[in-house]
Amino acid sequence: MKIHDQYRERVNSCLDSFLGSIPSSPNSDIELRDVMKYSVLAGGKRFRPILTYTVASLYDSEIEKADSCASAIELIHIYSLIHDDLPAMDNDDIRHNQLSNHKVFGEAQAILAGDGLQALAFSLISNDPLINADTKIKLLELMAKSSYAMAEGQSIDLSVVSKKVDLNILNKMHQKKTGALLNCSIKFGALLHNASENDLSILESFASHLGLAYQIQDDVLDVTTSDEVLGKRQNSDAVKNKPSYPSIIGLNESIKTFENLYQNAQEELSHLSVDCGPLSLLTTRLMNRSY
Repeated sequence: MKIHDQYRERVNSCLDSFLGSIPSSPNSDIELRDVMKYSVLAGGKRFRPILTYTVASLYDSEIEKADSCASAIELIHIYSLIHDDLPAMDNDDIRHNQLSNHKVFGEAQAILAGDGLQALAFSLISNDPLINADTKIKLLELMAKSSYAMAEGQSIDLSVVSKKVDLNILNKMHQKKTGALLNCSIKFGALLHNASENDLSILESFASHLGLAYQIQDDVLDVTTSDEVLGKRQNSDAVKNKPSYPSIIGLNESIKTFENLYQNAQEELSHLSVDCGPLSLLTTRLMNRSY
């Protein structure tokens, strides 16, 4: 089994164990714990926690210290998906090849599930006995800033529906909506092991290239890949009159752009003070992904 697949299984196990430890709600017809588990345990690429584990492994072979951060970043990501799928947002009925959370439990419970997951993400890190207090402050501050940036990006996304926007606005939107949480995932792994300021700066630049490449690639896959492979509706941006890279710069130019960005990300890694092999390999796998 490839190491990145092992990381996926590891975070799946951590998430299952953590959510299973949440006490049930007495006298409740619907358990909020079950509403959250429905979306968290539905699968997915687990790309963000895999990034956290991979970066952490560059600095220390013992990755247990990264468990809470890897799980927390995925909880933040899933909370954002639950809320994004709501009728007031992107109005998506399918996520990870199953009905979206609000289609099963209703909008109110879906909102509460997202709220709960965000709170639990912060709880996971703040209660981790393996992380010292000073590092916790840095991690929690980074996650708070990244979560706000993600929300800001979604706000921009909603404001540009059915509007003609230029490439700068689209880049800004996705640097916040997608890039901020990817940057958090990457820097988590480095902060856990007191990486140098120079390495943190390099990883931030790497994350900037990677985040934009990942989003442009998502836009390309949205118009070139089937519902079954994507795990959601194909061509969803066009149906909702939302701007995308293919709609602004064309499909071929979009492909060329994300390939160049991945290459730029790879070049940044060569300046790290540690062996970047595992992270470089993950970047290559991402560039060749099909969903």
